[in-house]
Amino acid sequence: MTGAATLPGSQRDFAAALLDPQRAVPPGLRTWNGSDPAARLAVYRNNVVSSLVDALADTFPVVQRLVGVEFFRAMAVLFVRESPPRSQVLAHYGRDFPAFVAAFEPARGLPYLADVARLEVARVQAYHAADTELISDEMVSLALASGERMGELRLVLHPSVHTLASPHAVVTLWAAHQVDGDDVAQVDVDAPESALILRVGLEVLVLPSALGTVCFVEAVREGQNLGDAAARAITAAPGFDLSGTLTQLLAHGALSAIHLPPRLSS
Repeated sequence: MTGAATLPGSQRDFAAALLDPQRAVPPGLRTWNGSDPAARLAVYRNNVVSSLVDALADTFPVVQRLVGVEFFRAMAVLFVRESPPRSQVLAHYGRDFPAFVAAFEPARGLPYLADVARLEVARVQAYHAADTELISDEMVSLALASGERMGELRLVLHPSVHTLASPHAVVTLWAAHQVDGDDVAQVDVDAPESALILRVGLEVLVLPSALGTVCFVEAVREGQNLGDAAARAITAAPGFDLSGTLTQLLAHGALSAIHLPPRLSS
């Protein structure tokens, strides 16, 4: 399904009617066997919406477990009608779902729910991110030899790297729901947590991380050099551990390149 604005008029009318049960059958719609077009459209509409809701359930299994299947599917139906797919790749569908959950009034009693959804979106994005070469030991050695100019280094993140910082214990909550059955450990949801999400090989990891680490990674993503990124992290989290953060990033293949200062790279 493509964006409605790119479709011819008749197709736009059909797409709109497909997702809105209040719309009338588009003019000129016929069935091959002469049956009632409205009845056939209703069946088709139900199948399309149901398949999109199923796709959301696959992406947000923990959100569904937290609210229950009935609540989740009712919420997802409203999202589908408000935000139909813009890509033929269903793996990309649902990126706007966390924002929808955050504004969904019936879910206001679960303030952590939107961040759990953000974590699950990040996992899917990490899984489908592009591959890239790992940093060579030689490059790491050159970077470590930059001495007083180390602050000028510019790091490049692996395409799969995502971050999450939440006022709620969403990492622990998500981990607690990775077991089958209803025997889920109790979680103090009011404890702030942060995480790095990235892919190692074919496995997506959710790494509990300090807030400073997340701030540092986001500064690197914006193109700041190592010194400026570290300064931002220290401002946000005075206990920021630069050495520990770099060790964590290198150990998990979270960096795809290190750009040296000009004279060091020549």
